Amino acid sequence: MAGELWFYHLERTTLADALPELLEKTLEKGWRALVRTGHADHIKALESTLWTAKEDSFLAHGRADEPDPDRQPILLSLTEDNLNKAQILFALDGVDVENPDGFERVCVMFDASDEPAIAASRALWKQAKADGRSIAYWQQSIEGRWEKKA
Repeated sequence: MAGELWFYHLERTTLADALPELLEKTLEKGWRALVRTGHADHIKALESTLWTAKEDSFLAHGRADEPDPDRQPILLSLTEDNLNKAQILFALDGVDVENPDGFERVCVMFDASDEPAIAASRALWKQAKADGRSIAYWQQSIEGRWEKKA
């Protein structure tokens, strides 16, 4: 069964700090990424984050509602339509993961202070476990590094 789920619990850093690092690792692996959020305003904030995450470079990306989404290594979207043939989906803001089998990996990122996103993540974990899907839970150490906890 494809579509393993990795859950990232943001406790020590913000999404704006954590996501660019994970996207960079995705690109280093030779994968494309689809970043799905539940809010149009969040796409604008993510665009800014990806342009300014590093002083000496940016993460090439585009939006699903702009021309040529299929050419984008990182695509920002309000839907799970895999227009750029991404191997990995980053699910933000507690959005529903509709088709985990459409990706090699789904990364569900949720903030410790966002109760609805935590509840959605717990429900997804429970369902994925019941389905026998490969799942992992990542938590940040005191130093801010990701550690696999389950």
